[in-house]
Amino acid sequence: MSGYDRVVQPAAGDEALENHLGGDEAKNYRQYEFDMVAPHVGRSMLEIGSGLGHFAEQFLPRLDRLVVSDFDPYCVEQLGKRFEGRDDISVLQFGLPTEIPLNDPVDTVVMMNVLEHIEEDVEALRSLAKVTAPGGRIIIWVPGYMQLYGDFDRKVGHVQRYTPKTLAATVAGAGLEAEVLKPINFLGGIAWWAAVRRGGVGYPDPRLVKIYDRTVVPATRFIERLIRPPFGQTVFCVARVPQ
Repeated sequence: MSGYDRVVQPAAGDEALENHLGGDEAKNYRQYEFDMVAPHVGRSMLEIGSGLGHFAEQFLPRLDRLVVSDFDPYCVEQLGKRFEGRDDISVLQFGLPTEIPLNDPVDTVVMMNVLEHIEEDVEALRSLAKVTAPGGRIIIWVPGYMQLYGDFDRKVGHVQRYTPKTLAATVAGAGLEAEVLKPINFLGGIAWWAAVRRGGVGYPDPRLVKIYDRTVVPATRFIERLIRPPFGQTVFCVARVPQ
């Protein structure tokens, strides 16, 4: 899923929970996601877990080819409707790990808040590497640090939260080379810990998300321009497929 517009589990009750992390209440966060990912995207892109297509759609002006995908039949149907008539856009349905039905490789794969749902994470990345051109990139955005794991994570089906060390091991196990690997959203991590781990919040309150988006996200972006944070709500990785 692309972080704000799709379900991760088929259960309808869980669907809205993860959406609140970056929906209409979190426009600054959505821009933050895009600005982190965009510099590493080439001319052809496969997004894993595209949901309703909002995140992938932002990249269209810079792409020659886009492949969107999801495992959920409803999302695949909506993606087909959203991009109907576009010869430069393909829609696929599959779940990882699997052999991906893509004949021509892409130079970039993007997976936003997907890998943490997959127990066989190394195999999932190996599957993606097979459809990525040599020298291409797999961009990974995952929730960080098991200290932040709470009831929300269980409800939306998170197998784990990553650290740079554990994600590095997964990336290396798949035969990829980590080009960028770092924690991000430092203040968001502190806010998440206070709300979920200490405060016992079971799901993000849209009102609090809106406040967080207007205050914490801009402050976090300013801090991260000055220093590399030692911790964060998210771990961000750009992994390169060997030549």
